Amino acid sequence: MSGDAAPPRDTPLVLVGREGRRRVVVAADGAARRVGLHVGMAATKAQALVKELVIIEAEPQADHAALERLAVWALRYSPIAAADPPDGLVIDALGASHLFGGEAAMLGDMLERLSAANIAAQAAVADTWGAAHALSRFAKKQTFIAQPHDTHDILPLPIGSLRLDPAVVATLRRLGFESVGDLAKTPRAPLTLRFGPELLRRLDQALGALSEPIEPIRPAEIAEVQQVFGEPIGAPETIARYIGKLVASLCDLLETKGQGARRLDLLFYRVDNRVEVIRAGTSQPVRDVKRLTRLLCDKVESIDPGFGIERMRLAATLTEPLKPLQVRCSLIDNPEPDVSDLVDTLTNRVGERRLYRFAPVASDVPERSVTRIAPMMPDNGESWPSHWPRPSRLLLKPEPVDTVALLPDHPPVTFTWRGIRHRVKRADGPERVFGEWWKRDAELSTVRDYFQVENEAGERFWLFRAGDGEDAATGSQAWFIHGIFG
Repeated sequence: MSGDAAPPRDTPLVLVGREGRRRVVVAADGAARRVGLHVGMAATKAQALVKELVIIEAEPQADHAALERLAVWALRYSPIAAADPPDGLVIDALGASHLFGGEAAMLGDMLERLSAANIAAQAAVADTWGAAHALSRFAKKQTFIAQPHDTHDILPLPIGSLRLDPAVVATLRRLGFESVGDLAKTPRAPLTLRFGPELLRRLDQALGALSEPIEPIRPAEIAEVQQVFGEPIGAPETIARYIGKLVASLCDLLETKGQGARRLDLLFYRVDNRVEVIRAGTSQPVRDVKRLTRLLCDKVESIDPGFGIERMRLAATLTEPLKPLQVRCSLIDNPEPDVSDLVDTLTNRVGERRLYRFAPVASDVPERSVTRIAPMMPDNGESWPSHWPRPSRLLLKPEPVDTVALLPDHPPVTFTWRGIRHRVKRADGPERVFGEWWKRDAELSTVRDYFQVENEAGERFWLFRAGDGEDAATGSQAWFIHGIFG
């Protein structure tokens, strides 16, 4: 429901579905929960309690399809992502989170993108699928990162966090069990006798005593090839040889589709039911067998084959159109140097966010006149001003300095920065920069006067005074250093 048909945000809204012959609430938004409605409540009772309640018929199949599409979107964060019905996603971030600056940064980026799509979410990182499932729903934090190899975080959580049948949860509560910790310290034989193996299986999965592999989602349109082995393999040179064979097969498949790979995911299925993963990305669509093979083989040393690998699966999870290139004669043509191969090698070693280049932005305020872009992104057509030189190193944030200067238009005679006193030998300026009043009212009258100064040692700095040196409304008249010339 969207547009004019959508109810106001503060209006209670529930989804209603059938449970046997009863019509019950299967989902409730925040406004509905605040007025006492909850999942499992009879629809007639909910409607009687809240006069302005908005009721929508649940569509489980459509919800599941939407969750599957969201799982495909989550492949940007890890090669192993899947739906966690009825309302979640599960992602194996091992070996992938460092590409986004760590687990906290990855969760922040994920929640920011979901929020931009009007999807409210909570997220958690833990050693096991079961623990992450529980913490993301019951930890009462938007993001929660559990300590590695520590299960204490889930022990206080309610038993409903263990993905058990609601009837089993209700029975456990009648018997006095409230938390996961209550179950963990109870003798196992009586629980198995009363509730069967499922209860302890879910408990062991959450605590890490029992493995629970994630079968990643793979849409039908993804180009994918695989190799099944009659005998498990484990030697690095054997793995590398089959990587080359899989890449060659995948490139043939991509050629029939007219596509080039931008992201490759290589999954290794071990005999102990664990999955190891390699991910490689490219700055441009690529269909070169040698190049893609090298990118993947560079990461073979990170793979732990365990007792052996019984299956390898290679998928191009991100592709773009790639037309056949015309072969040029090097004796006649003078082709532009192609550094994309070097960019891809460095990016896959240090992470996508750590490799970038600077591009101009149309802004007179220096810290706003530059942005980071991908190394191979085309120029945006902007350029930095040429009438005044800019320092080769711009500080992340202007730092205050102590100065001796004549007002209003003279550069400083001396300045002290980070405890070191500099005597100014030469100076040029001022270059006046006005605030961008269309962005903030506070910048309506603010100005900065920038000076290029050189000390007695020949070092050159970029200083500015906040204000015009006369009117207090234009700035504090304090001095700052903003850059260093090479």
